[in-house]
Amino acid sequence: MIQLTKLYKEFFDSEKAGGLILVLVTVFSLGLANSPWQTTYINFWQFDIAGHSIVHWINDGLMTVFFLLIGLELEREIYHGELSSIKNASLPILGAIGGILVPAGLFLLLNFGTDTQSGAGIPMATDIAFAIGILSLLGNRVPTTLKIFLTALAVIDDLGAIIVIAIFYTTSIAIANLFIALGIFGFLLILNRLKVHNLIPYLIGGIAMWYFMLHSGIHATITGVLLAFAIPFRNGGEKSPSYILQHFLHKPVAFFILPLFAIANTCIAFGDNWQSGLGQANSLGIFAGLVIGKPLGIWLFAFIGVGLGLCALPTDLKWKNIIGAGFLGGIGFTMSIFITLLAFDNTDIINNSKIAIIIASIIAGTIGFVFLKLTLKTQIENNEAS
Repeated sequence: MIQLTKLYKEFFDSEKAGGLILVLVTVFSLGLANSPWQTTYINFWQFDIAGHSIVHWINDGLMTVFFLLIGLELEREIYHGELSSIKNASLPILGAIGGILVPAGLFLLLNFGTDTQSGAGIPMATDIAFAIGILSLLGNRVPTTLKIFLTALAVIDDLGAIIVIAIFYTTSIAIANLFIALGIFGFLLILNRLKVHNLIPYLIGGIAMWYFMLHSGIHATITGVLLAFAIPFRNGGEKSPSYILQHFLHKPVAFFILPLFAIANTCIAFGDNWQSGLGQANSLGIFAGLVIGKPLGIWLFAFIGVGLGLCALPTDLKWKNIIGAGFLGGIGFTMSIFITLLAFDNTDIINNSKIAIIIASIIAGTIGFVFLKLTLKTQIENNEAS
């Protein structure tokens, strides 16, 4: 039986509860956006504060903190977790690569050469909170190895999304601001090497790095991941700066930042003809990527990896478990909406994409939940019989 670390349990539990909250706030936001208070509610999120709308501050500011937490979790996985050895890391890494390439390929198959081809990154990402939240509904019947596989897969998936954002969704670069931001990052790495373990200099430096990155043309949320790897990890114990910050951020991210992001970005007014947008190439690409591409890519690349001897399937897992986890990986939501906002400028395309993401995520999540519920129940019954 694999023993989960205290911090991993904390991370899993916060994401589990956070995923359920995301469902509630999304329904609430969609309801208000299509109520008699529609105009007031939608305009509220566009209210200008210091030259930027509220939703812009959430997406470019608060979401940096979310990426900081993802970076800290990724760092922990690399040093002490599922990614700490090539053998353990290979299965979720290969699954994540398949879960990135196949959905993007299906999207491009339907959108290449059109105005919406820039949306290829939309079906690449997995929403950790939603995916873990749905998996948690299955209770104790879920093997620990499957929880770890899905968590590692989602974290790697988000890292892939971050790389995609940095490379493909940067339109113009202000070299001076970028160099200053990277210079601050270098300075923080030096502090790390000098064994400066007080978090204050890193947090101040992180804010400064965020400011210059924001004005460099590269999306400011990248700062969160860079800062995570600059903060001292030491031995990963409870007194390490990395552990302290990760422990502190779990609840604010799960119960405030992600729900606020969901509320602000799902205030979508459904027009009279909103169904027609679902038949457009962009929406079909999102459906194909999340509902078909995700489970197919994750299972296929993992299967090939095991077949070539690059990794091994844990003894308590079956290939049907990987397929079920792959469907949960098709819950794009937070990251997919986030990339949508970077990929498109047209409001109609953005709204159509959001609607497609929500519907596709619901379909993928429902299939994944039902599939795992049935297959895990059968596995438990077979194990008890034997």
